[in-house]
Amino acid sequence: MTDEHHHDTVVVEDGRGSGMGAILGIIAIIVLLVAVWWVALGPGSGSGGTTNNTINNGGNAPAATQQAPASS
Repeated sequence: MTDEHHHDTVVVEDGRGSGMGAILGIIAIIVLLVAVWWVALGPGSGSGGTTNNTINNGGNAPAATQQAPASS
């Protein structure tokens, strides 16, 4: 009798490679879009709530409210 040794080939696949990369890519794009919105259009734009006196006076500098001391 011959004794035959059978060896099975085992292939292990990591199934999260491309799927995880796609999810991370989508999250990165969403974060980038939110950052652009925040700087350009949202509350981080920095143009809300303050006024500029030169714009309100038609481009002229505001008038002085105190008089310079007289020289002696």
